Amino acid sequence: MRDLVSITTEPPGPPAELIFGDWYPALRSSELRLGKMTTALLLGVPLVLGRKRDGKIFAMRDLCPHRGIPLSAGWFDGEQVQCKYHGWKFEPCTGQCSEIPSLTRHETLDPGRIFAAAYPCEERDGYAWVYLPEAGTGRSLGTLPEVPELPKFSQRYRSAHLVADLPCNVDHGIIGLMDPAHGPFVHQAWWWRSRASIHEKEKHFEPIEDSANAGRNAGFRMSSHAPSANSAPYKLLGVYGEPITTTIDFVLPNRRYETIRAGAKWFSSLTTITPVTPSTCRIDVIAAWNVFYRVPFVTPIAKFFGVRFVRQDQETMIEQAQGLRYHPGLMLIDDADKPAKWYFALKQARLKGTGEHPLAGPVTLYWRS
Repeated sequence: MRDLVSITTEPPGPPAELIFGDWYPALRSSELRLGKMTTALLLGVPLVLGRKRDGKIFAMRDLCPHRGIPLSAGWFDGEQVQCKYHGWKFEPCTGQCSEIPSLTRHETLDPGRIFAAAYPCEERDGYAWVYLPEAGTGRSLGTLPEVPELPKFSQRYRSAHLVADLPCNVDHGIIGLMDPAHGPFVHQAWWWRSRASIHEKEKHFEPIEDSANAGRNAGFRMSSHAPSANSAPYKLLGVYGEPITTTIDFVLPNRRYETIRAGAKWFSSLTTITPVTPSTCRIDVIAAWNVFYRVPFVTPIAKFFGVRFVRQDQETMIEQAQGLRYHPGLMLIDDADKPAKWYFALKQARLKGTGEHPLAGPVTLYWRS
């Protein structure tokens, strides 16, 4: 069940070019139950997902290679997915066909030489992550990058998930995610900040290089710093009497990691802007913490405020989508929009397979928020 309501919009705005050859969260893994199939849409690819009897989860393209009917219209017995149209059976983790009921002893066709599209699928942090390869890659994918995972700094912690649908393409979702100047306007609230709290800020950034993985995980980091004094949640951590620091990483293709430390106490989050289609996307958030671990009801309280925080972004993006339908140009300024410029440069380098990192070294940016 979604924590934030889905949205219905007018015709979508402009599409974005999508990055394949990486891991994306398709849905919460709690939705995958033994003997049941669940559908999802990821980068415009229809998926059918499920959980086998041994607990292993799978993701297949939701199309039978025979006549194109969705495999989700058929049956899953915990081991094999069977097409509703002609009864073809497939092992869902490999996609290999195991049976074609219409074949007779006079046929020479070997069902085992036929494959439905199946994708690598792994559970991490309560999500079913699916690796969607580049077109034409085939079944030999080689060495895959590691499945993304939320950093954790103790054995005992609490966690929560949030999700919100956005009626815009992944590019607008991502640059909205990393935009440092919208906080006092979009997130005005007594428990966060007000417009009157705006002041000048100075933040230091550094490149995240990833030459070993062909730039897959390249990005940039807002270096460790004392968090904003005008944000109420950070002030609460002052009760521990420890210096508070926060570090924020953006990593291709769509991931924002934030880590807050106060001595042995910590909070971390992984937010992904997940492309559903070329024109729509979704915010997925997993957060974990050991701060206020023994405080009763801390998880529902944190989720209550977290839902409202994300909903403010969602509502703003819904309103922005009305203008994006008219295909306006982007006006990105320095310094507040510099991270957005870095993202577009990194994305193009990844898509083209060539190009230098937009940060030659550490950079200091200034803005008011």
